[in-house]
Amino acid sequence: MSQKIPAPTDMRGLTHAEARGRLQADGMNELPAAKSRDIPAIALEVVQEPMFLLLLVAGVIYLLLGDVSDALMLLGFVCMVMGITIYQERKTERVLEALRDISSPRALVVREGVAQRIAGHDVVRGDILILAEGGRVPADAALISCNDFATDESMLTGESVPVRKIGQPDAHKLRPPGGDDLPFVYSGTLVVQGRGTARVLATGPYTELGKIGKALQVLDNETTPLQKEINRLVRNLAIVGALLSLLLVIVYGLSRGDWLHGFLAGITLAMSILPEEYPFVLIVFMAMGAWRISRHQVLTRRMPTVETLGSATVLCVDKTGTLTLNQMTVQQLIAGDASFVVAASHTPLPETFHELVEFSILASKTDPFDPMEKAIHTLGEYYLTDTEHLHRDWALVHEYSLSPELLALSHVWRASDRNEYVVATKGAPEAVADLCHLDGHQLSKFSTQVNILAAQGMRVLGVAKASYRGREWPSTQHDFKFEFIGLVGLADPVRPTVAAALKDCTAAGIRVVMITGDYPATAAAIAQQICLPGGRDNIISGMELNQMDDATLRERIRHNNIFARMVPEQKLRLVNALKANGDVVAMTGDGVNDAPALKAAHIGIAMGGRGTDVAREAAALVLLDDDFASIVRAVRIGRSIFDNLRKAMAYILAVHIPIAGLSLIPVTGLANGIRSGPYRVFGK
Repeated sequence: MSQKIPAPTDMRGLTHAEARGRLQADGMNELPAAKSRDIPAIALEVVQEPMFLLLLVAGVIYLLLGDVSDALMLLGFVCMVMGITIYQERKTERVLEALRDISSPRALVVREGVAQRIAGHDVVRGDILILAEGGRVPADAALISCNDFATDESMLTGESVPVRKIGQPDAHKLRPPGGDDLPFVYSGTLVVQGRGTARVLATGPYTELGKIGKALQVLDNETTPLQKEINRLVRNLAIVGALLSLLLVIVYGLSRGDWLHGFLAGITLAMSILPEEYPFVLIVFMAMGAWRISRHQVLTRRMPTVETLGSATVLCVDKTGTLTLNQMTVQQLIAGDASFVVAASHTPLPETFHELVEFSILASKTDPFDPMEKAIHTLGEYYLTDTEHLHRDWALVHEYSLSPELLALSHVWRASDRNEYVVATKGAPEAVADLCHLDGHQLSKFSTQVNILAAQGMRVLGVAKASYRGREWPSTQHDFKFEFIGLVGLADPVRPTVAAALKDCTAAGIRVVMITGDYPATAAAIAQQICLPGGRDNIISGMELNQMDDATLRERIRHNNIFARMVPEQKLRLVNALKANGDVVAMTGDGVNDAPALKAAHIGIAMGGRGTDVAREAAALVLLDDDFASIVRAVRIGRSIFDNLRKAMAYILAVHIPIAGLSLIPVTGLANGIRSGPYRVFGK
């Protein structure tokens, strides 16, 4: 339904005719659809496997030789192999389809001065978007104006906290995502705070999301070590079998003059050399392995990956959403000289911190969408429910917004039990310290406390209070007489199972490398919490990486385990460097920014719960429970499968060697020699 909106002349948006023309010129605002892996597509993948072709050729040869029973048995194996593979992989595809949100996103745009809801794929360049808290950005755009605006760009950058945005009407050239106080918003990101209007600069494949999609299209699925070994084995066996068979045909034909029987003898020798059992053993082991792994909440999209798990040497881990929960929680409170660690405390909140939590809530929205404000409300509901510090009957009468000049916001409340207004402020510590006019001694103590929290990878907020009795609101927050209350430290908590899982990886000889879009200090703090080797001095940033050539990177990556401020292209480069060093690389991730690296790695592991569709499509494995520990269990099963498979294939090959030898006895006449020679020697 359309509604009139007040807008200046230059904000009337496109006309319907202009929108149709640009839609026709640029195409729909959507990414190229991923190829559907239906039953024919899966069957074609199976047919192209060399071991499957070996089984099929063997069955046809037996059929041509008139050995119908053996031929039907081998062709029956062909049908069984294909049936098991199709059943297993189609079951996985159906689960992935159930994970997708098939509802088409909608966009609120202004056209001819009227705000109207349209399908997201109909958005075009030049459209004026109206963005509000809780909505998805439908295209890359520049903010014309906004109020308290912040977006969650973790799917593109890996940063676990929202980023502030500013309005800039003359912004026309997009910049890469990442960092605060930029006027640009990006397709697929989530608005977590505020409202704003933006002009669309790029749609579909031309967006940051679309560029990642293009990178995926030029990448082929990585061939697993098992597939390489099998291809090499089939080639070598085929060459050896063909040469020996040809030699046998020639020798038999020249010595006995019977070329037909020589040809049949050659085929017999070839069939005895080729291990027709390999394809069936492989598919049974892979299918059973995929089933066993699925019991640990891990879906297998490409079955050869099951074996590759057992040979993994490096696990590249994306921090946000993989090592962490991708949700903000209050970790620590500081009021005066007292400190309270929330995560480690099971006792009631000391009275010293009640006022700090109280004014943190008052400085937040009553029904927040921002992850940090949600965390503050959750803390208050848990600790202050039965106290006088929650004021549901107070009325919000005035707001002072966050601005690039002053990174703090204030809420003015009319208290039901007081004859004065209550002002609550929260924001960047330095901004709150400025509002409170702290002296030199107070600033020194304040800076020490802030640095302690920041060193632990926390997002730090300062909180202050003031009272006001005037009739007109001051023009700026500086006109209030603020009193500093304390600091709130928030962080994206580490998954509780990660530390133990990493310990198991180390014991199994698997090296863990953390790759994140966050700042080095945050990465170092997380690494310390999970006991990942490598301190602040051994962290490589994205800027440093850009200055390295490939040879230097391959050398440095042998010893460095932490990479911070990485962009998608750099993650892909890291995976390729590890592969160039001879490592078997597993890569975990959930964001769109992880997809190219997931597809390039030997084993791409996507998160099924919080993961994006793009990441799941690119990955070979999908974690349904998003639990990092499930990877370790899957690796353990993969190693068991690898050991059993190696033993089975060695046994089969050992059986075929004497079979091939026996097939030569009647051909060479050795049996007659054995029968007649000794009898003549001993005169019998």
